[in-house]
Amino acid sequence: MRICTFLKDGAARLGGVDGDTIVDLAQASGDAPEFANAHTLIQGGAAALTKAANVMSDAQDAARHALTSVQLAAPVMPSTVLCSGSNYHAHNAEKANTPISGKEPEFFLKTADCVVGPDQAVVCDIALTEKLDAETELAIVIGKPGRHIPVTDALSHVFGYTVSNDITARDRQVRRSPEGFTWYELGRGKAFDTSLPLGPVIVTADEIPDPQALTLRTRINGELRQQSSTGDMIWTCAELIHHFSISFTLKPGMVILTGTPAGTCWSADTDLGGNFTPAPGLIAATRYCLPGDVIDSEIAEIGVLRNPVI
Repeated sequence: MRICTFLKDGAARLGGVDGDTIVDLAQASGDAPEFANAHTLIQGGAAALTKAANVMSDAQDAARHALTSVQLAAPVMPSTVLCSGSNYHAHNAEKANTPISGKEPEFFLKTADCVVGPDQAVVCDIALTEKLDAETELAIVIGKPGRHIPVTDALSHVFGYTVSNDITARDRQVRRSPEGFTWYELGRGKAFDTSLPLGPVIVTADEIPDPQALTLRTRINGELRQQSSTGDMIWTCAELIHHFSISFTLKPGMVILTGTPAGTCWSADTDLGGNFTPAPGLIAATRYCLPGDVIDSEIAEIGVLRNPVI
């Protein structure tokens, strides 16, 4: 099932995507409490999803909207966003690394204040950064709570998956000493206004049996910058869920970002250790993102998340 949040008369509504239409689940169900928003649906578990499927199949025309006629919002507003950096072999090879890169998951946080939805703007704030970068990533939406979750059971805690763009201020993140030592400042470099586009939909876990077999792409102004498989992750989705659950009780509605492949703007920035040689068909960046750019973050099995830079 594909779940979205859309705007109707300025209010956020929970929708189920049915081909080229969206079913307003609350309207179609007579305002059932499970469909108040994405969080109530996620908390309702399998029973709520079964009910949503039945509601969608029986929905009348009044509760249906053409997908092209509505404005999508972020499909979920996460309570907490747990992020893993340097989690693709090829991305690690294109950049300057810290002593722990590739040896353990890098752990940083974003908040709901960072989140924007499809077609919403990413703000290039020159007071914050002169090196604004984009990173397409698979995002895991947690559906079942747990702590110290075994790797073997981890995927049972997943509600679904969506597309994310881990917008990064590289000149805030990457620090290098005159001697060549590299370290990351993952606070100001990662968490700021509009630094987390999410969307366009959540695809429920039953439709993605193997999250390590998905295709990611990033296009900036139509140029193909990133293309990879989630199979290139150093730590799998299950391993990341296990890792983060050691620190936190994972709760329904939490989101985990899983890292990005090679082809970031950073990869062309020799001042920050970039050393990317693009594969055939990919175009290496010549600069960081600027106002007027359009970023398309795609996971083929989920959809395309598009955001302009202003």
